[in-house]
Order: sequence, then structure tokens, then C-alpha cells
Amino acid sequence: MRITRIVLAASAAALALAGCGAADEGAADGRLTIATSFYPLQYATQQVGGDHVDVSNLTQPGAEPHDLELTPKQVLQTTKADALVYLSGFQPSVDDAAKEADDTAFDVSPFARLDLEPAEDEHDHGDEAGDHEGHDHGSVDPHFWLDPTRYADVVDAIADHLATIDPSNAGDYRSNAKALTTDLGSLDSDLTTGLRDCTSTDLVTGHTAFGYFADRYGFHQESVSGLSPGAEPSPTALADLIAHIKEHKITTVYAETLVPADVAETIARDGGAKVAVLDPIEGLTDASAGSDYLEVMRSNLATVRTGQGCA
Repeated sequence: MRITRIVLAASAAALALAGCGAADEGAADGRLTIATSFYPLQYATQQVGGDHVDVSNLTQPGAEPHDLELTPKQVLQTTKADALVYLSGFQPSVDDAAKEADDTAFDVSPFARLDLEPAEDEHDHGDEAGDHEGHDHGSVDPHFWLDPTRYADVVDAIADHLATIDPSNAGDYRSNAKALTTDLGSLDSDLTTGLRDCTSTDLVTGHTAFGYFADRYGFHQESVSGLSPGAEPSPTALADLIAHIKEHKITTVYAETLVPADVAETIARDGGAKVAVLDPIEGLTDASAGSDYLEVMRSNLATVRTGQGCA
């Protein structure tokens, strides 16, 4: 990893000497240039920053953020931005870029309440469950944004950070944050009410992304893979999960938008269940059931209400 950082830093320096000024263009109109590491942070920063910020997302639309590898040009972008908004421990290449960005890097993890460890359940996914192709996300679930109350805390933190680096517009940042957190509060209320009485509380998902969602709204998460969506479950884990689906008469297995649904479809078929799409909102695509975070979360609400037999 040290070698990777040296190579990226050297490449970034070379681009800078070559006169690559793309990262500076957004500041020409007086707006802050903000680089964000993946969609939920991009959306929050855009909503809070409003007309005062020029926000770019390091994870391209349709890409799986867990597996992001930054290009030298993107590393340069993070060092020249007024701020890099990221979640430490989620995307290793961004963690490396944050070290290069130094004081302009803003880590939201202290505000996200990352206190949930994936449950040690009987469906052991094997060694790959927490480590896919070298991307070890550790034992703590990073998917805080699927609990709107945790997401709201991060929104407030982003507003405070923008206010610190741009005090002349602090009032606007905090006002925008209040509007978004109000919307998140309404979303949380709707989710709480809509998911209060469900026939099944076993949520069988594509990967272990819905722990905070499950904890907030009274479900127990069972996943096809671990924290990394590309991890391959062992044959024993698949057999155990299929047996669990049959035993508990689970009717729905949830696939995702950014990863192939093959394994979920196999498990559903063999377990006598159907497949629905539950979006972890790690990135938007044309297949997303909504144009932004709030719309997709409300689509998720409708999907879970149907799949879990909620009154």
C-alpha cells in the first residue's frame, strides 16, 4: 500500500507539472470545489452546499464503490479541491488520497455512528465475507446512510465543515442542512410507520449493507455475501441460507442494482421465494427506482412492505 501511495503521489505531481488544471476550473466562479467519494456523500454535499459549491463524485455512476481504484488524475483532483468529503475505511484508495489531501480531507465517520458489527449468524460466508479482492472493510458496517437518522447527523457535520472553510456562506449551509434533515426526519417517520407490522422480519439481502436499516426498523438481516458485495459465499453458506428460507417461509430475496443478481436468483429459486430489488444506494444508475436518495429510499420502503408482508 505504501508503494501504491508513492506511485499515485508521483503521478499526481507529474500531471500537475504538465499543466493539468481541470481541478481548478470549478473555483473560477468563486464556488468551493468539493470532491466526494461516493453517491450518498455527493448528494448530501450538493444539497447542503447549494449554489456555493461545485461537487464532483470520485465513484462514477454505475460503478461499485467498494472496489473503487482512483486514477492519478483523480488523486490530483482531491489534492486541489477545497475539500475531500469521504468515509474512512470504506474505500482504501480514497483513504490513501486523503493522506495526500491532508488538511482538506474531511472524514465523516466520526459523525456517522458506525457502531454496528455484522452479526455472527449461522450462515457463515467463509473467509471472503469481509474481504473482497483485498478490500477489507473491517468488522464495522459502513452503510450508515440507510438509517436516515445517522445520515442526518452526517449532513449536519458537512454543513459545519463547509461553514468553517467558507464562513461568509455559513448561514446558507446550515439552512440547507436543516431543510434536508427535515426531509430525512419525515422519511424516517414514514419508514417507521410503514414497516411497523410485517409478517416476516428476516431481511435476506444481496450483501450485508442493510444492518443499520434493519436495526432501525426491526428486521434481522441475512445476507448472500458479506460487507463486500462481490464476495463469493461458500456452498455450505448457500445451502444453509436456502434451508433457512424454507424453514422460515421467507417469500422474498433481495437483489441489488450494482451487482449481478445470479446468486440471489439461485437462492430464491431453490428456496421457493421470489426476487425483488432493494437498493443500498451506493450509487445511482438508470436502473435505480428514483432520481435521488430520498426517492430511492421511498421506493425501498414500498419494496420491503410488499416483500415482508407489512400491514
